[in-house]
Amino acid sequence: MFTKVYEKIKSSIKENYKFLLSIVALFFFFFYELPFVIYRPGGTIDVESRIVMEEKYSSSGSLSMAYVSMMKGNIPFVLLSFLLPNWDLVSSSSITLENESVDDTIERDRLYLEEGIDNAIISAYHEADKEIKIETIHHVVTYITKEAKTDLKVGDIILDVNGNSFSSLEELQQYIHSLNKEDEVTFLVEREGKEKTCHAKIYEIEGLQKIGISIINKFIYQETPEVTIESKASESGSSGGLMTALSIYNALVSDDITKGRKIVGTGTIDVLGNVGEIGGVKYKLLGAEKAKADIFLCPKENYDEALDVKEKNHLRLELVAVETLKEAIAYLEK
Repeated sequence: MFTKVYEKIKSSIKENYKFLLSIVALFFFFFYELPFVIYRPGGTIDVESRIVMEEKYSSSGSLSMAYVSMMKGNIPFVLLSFLLPNWDLVSSSSITLENESVDDTIERDRLYLEEGIDNAIISAYHEADKEIKIETIHHVVTYITKEAKTDLKVGDIILDVNGNSFSSLEELQQYIHSLNKEDEVTFLVEREGKEKTCHAKIYEIEGLQKIGISIINKFIYQETPEVTIESKASESGSSGGLMTALSIYNALVSDDITKGRKIVGTGTIDVLGNVGEIGGVKYKLLGAEKAKADIFLCPKENYDEALDVKEKNHLRLELVAVETLKEAIAYLEK
């Protein structure tokens, strides 16, 4: 019985091997991933619709953040990148940090998104002269170098260092610089909702004491009125900070800064309202033009590149460089 079945299968394969090989080849062609990613013009996200507040002012126009579209490098997309304008092929290794796993990258980008939202809320409430009180500042680990000798993990919330608390990143850095090479530093951290003790050994680079981690601020605050910013699980990064801050500000004040215009932009923001450089401005600007934006706001550091893209592609939108949230508000209020 088994022999008959085997012979039947063998015969069928011989008769149809060309078809089977073509199926395998097609599968390989469409699904095999090369070590590249493709960047292309993205789109826009209406930030105002994501602001949840009991009572908020509405706008006659819109405030949206621009994003970059990125695709994995399967064979068809790689081939298309050589034919289509503004589809750019980039090595996968160039977009990941050294000594970082995929899970670490995902967690780091999620933390940057949270930081950007917190900074946007704090800076917008200050500009709108609304009540916001920062109660606590924690520091969160976002990256660990290959030189680091530590059991800290990306996402750890640092509660104290050698029994000391620090109100700013600068104070913590100064403390680390004051220690000696090979000193062991004890960290009390919060990891997955539980407190844990971790350690790191001091090493020296160019005369400076290091522990080999990057950290960001995590603010615990109370604001009036309360606000929540909705985001999707797939979203990450901090480049939407400026537009999030503008949208929150516009919801808090009676004077509508959109004035019926479609305003798109990009840029990080800190708690003081300073706008910072971003990547991929070319793809964000082209996405804003596709969305028929009237104005595109970008950090000053990205302006020259954005202007070059605008002129080469004959874009009609108005391009504006800003350095601070206050400057962006003043421009839109004119």
